[in-house]
Amino acid sequence: MSVSRTVLIATLAMLVFVGFGLRLLNLSSEGLSEDELNKLEAVADYREHGLTSANGEHPLLMKALLTGSLVLADKWNSISFLGGHRQIPPETALRLPITVFGALTTILIYLLATELFGAEVGLIAAALWAFDPMAIGFNRIAKEDTFLVFFFLLANVFWIRGQRVAESQPDRRPENYYWATAAAFGAMMASKYVPQLITISIGYYWLFQRIPETRWRLGKKKMLMFFGIMGAVFVLLNPTILFPATWHQMGLFAGQKLIGHDAYEFMGQLYSHRMTDWLKGIPWYFYHVFVLVKLPSLTVLGFVVGLPLLFRRKLGDGRYLIMLWLFIWMMIFSFAGGKFTRYFTVALPAVLITSAIGVQFAGNLIAQRLSALLSADRGPRRRSAAGVVEWPRVYLHAALALLVVATAFKAAVDAAPHFRLYTNAIGGGAAKRGYYFPHDEFYDASVRDVMFEIAKQAKPGAKVASETPGLAAYYAQRANRPDLVCVLLSDPNVLRQLGEGDFVIDAPGRRYFSNELVISALSQASTPAFRVSLGSVSSASVYLLDKKAQEAVVDAARRLTPLARITPVHVSPDATQ
Repeated sequence: MSVSRTVLIATLAMLVFVGFGLRLLNLSSEGLSEDELNKLEAVADYREHGLTSANGEHPLLMKALLTGSLVLADKWNSISFLGGHRQIPPETALRLPITVFGALTTILIYLLATELFGAEVGLIAAALWAFDPMAIGFNRIAKEDTFLVFFFLLANVFWIRGQRVAESQPDRRPENYYWATAAAFGAMMASKYVPQLITISIGYYWLFQRIPETRWRLGKKKMLMFFGIMGAVFVLLNPTILFPATWHQMGLFAGQKLIGHDAYEFMGQLYSHRMTDWLKGIPWYFYHVFVLVKLPSLTVLGFVVGLPLLFRRKLGDGRYLIMLWLFIWMMIFSFAGGKFTRYFTVALPAVLITSAIGVQFAGNLIAQRLSALLSADRGPRRRSAAGVVEWPRVYLHAALALLVVATAFKAAVDAAPHFRLYTNAIGGGAAKRGYYFPHDEFYDASVRDVMFEIAKQAKPGAKVASETPGLAAYYAQRANRPDLVCVLLSDPNVLRQLGEGDFVIDAPGRRYFSNELVISALSQASTPAFRVSLGSVSSASVYLLDKKAQEAVVDAARRLTPLARITPVHVSPDATQ
């Protein structure tokens, strides 16, 4: 059915606002992760010293926006009639820009999918993004992936629009779309260093260059201008790239010298987590399992139906962009030894667009079959049947789309506010939350609650052993217990110095080769002093060491290999404000 422009805009606005509401809901219900604390400390460094190379392995654009958000939050909190009634906690202020860009991504998915496959697919895909629990979960953490996908989509909206103008509107000049694409790619690179994504759009462009009739040709001079604009925007939005210290940090990161842990837990088993381990690291099917168990079941079914449709010519040339998108992304990320589920943020729109294609196809197919069944009526009733056979074509595929979208919305509501824990019925439902990808599902969300409780119970100067000592120290200061000594659980030298009255934190997703023996010995020798949960899922067990537990930890520590290097724990004083 065709709808007016007003209804279409209202529908998109509704999707954006409801999607934003879900992303904003109880945004500080989970404590910061170790990665987010790094961003908070970088912001504190910028506010004190101006632009620096802090957290230099990542670009500046997102951190600049986070800085603005935290400054505004401080202003709000300092005004008595605003902050006096409702303080904005650091967790909310740090994550707020990500939620905004995540919600606005809904519009970009609609625009891109509409250019490629029509408005119906565009609306379905946009709605799926707005309400998808994983999309919402990724848009609630202060990491670069949300900005990466936003500017990648923005670039491709301009790119495909430029193609359409060049091919079908000879009275208009498409160059402005080319330069807008280049600027968006520059912003993408200033969000996260993944230049490989540009090959998706350039590869799609080159597919048409061997067709003599194509008018979509930039030529060498325009292509050089394209990359020149991209580079200029990149430097403008990421000026810290000009600092030598930034290149040093990037070199350490590329050389895997900033990796703090030696494993990743996937489906109950530990795997090596170095990028260069390739097939010896986390299994290649990691992201395939993610799609199967972490998206709403009907969304998964739509993707299964839509994927083979990408190979049908009648779907149009837009299918090549989605095919290249999925293929190149998988080649980049599936075979690397180190993986995180948040990396899938960039591929998720392509999966949801493919699912929308499948939903549209299934709706039309069912409607056609039902219409044929009704029109096959014979005899005196044939005339009356002919009057009703059109309703399936008009309404049934819309009803199916609404059902799929409503299922995604219900999944998001049921998972709130801990969206990353969502697991669909295929993956075992609520009983399997936190099982498949515990590091990314929990993402240190309970460290704040754990440290606040330890602060109430701990003796002066007590040691707290965990895999996130910097984060634990930050929340110890927030709890007015700077006397607590936060140490690394994987350091055998530190473990030998633990005594009675000290604490050990066992957090799902923070199990590694380096601490597995200690945690196992501790669980056999003692029971947790208390546990913390995210919703109904246990997210941390905290042990208060007595004589027996302390001896078990020390004995296990003696059997561990000493760490070659321990990264010092440092928390900026400004980060605690």
